Amino acid sequence: MLTAYDYTMAGLLDAAGVEGILVGDTMSMVVQGHPTTLPVTLDEMIYHAEMVGRAVHHALTVVDLPFPSYHLGTYRAIESAGRILKETRCQSVKLEGGTQQAEVIGALVAAGIPVMAHCGLRPQSVHQLGGYRVQRDEELLLADARAVQAAGAFAVVLECIPATLAARLSKELEIPTIGIGAGAGCD
Repeated sequence: MLTAYDYTMAGLLDAAGVEGILVGDTMSMVVQGHPTTLPVTLDEMIYHAEMVGRAVHHALTVVDLPFPSYHLGTYRAIESAGRILKETRCQSVKLEGGTQQAEVIGALVAAGIPVMAHCGLRPQSVHQLGGYRVQRDEELLLADARAVQAAGAFAVVLECIPATLAARLSKELEIPTIGIGAGAGCD
């Protein structure tokens, strides 16, 4: 899985055989120049995801739900995710959080919206987590990963957690795990 924010890059990644393309809220930092992912809006995510969706013919496309679109209750989360799927040609959404977002994940899945979860370092919670740091609370990380699987997520991103824990979760979970920063200088 790689990230794309526009038609040209998405087309190149798709043609190269990349299996998954993420339209990430990191566009707030990479494209827009903000210090965090927090400023990007739902409309901006949809604008970029629509370009990516037009370019992709084979890869699974996943679009980040921006902050706070899924923190406002299950109805608002379904509404936001539904707009993404209806307006972009993308097939799924991604949201950050574990146990505290299990109800939202379950509601999205029940509404027919595929969800990729994101545990470990959660950039949308950067202020709450005290910065971009390795997440080492093993019990919390295990509970979060298990909760998103039980809620119906089809995969989970594990960002910036110890490599040994990432390996353990990859073996224990029945859903695919995608590592970002796990074991890559984050230990």
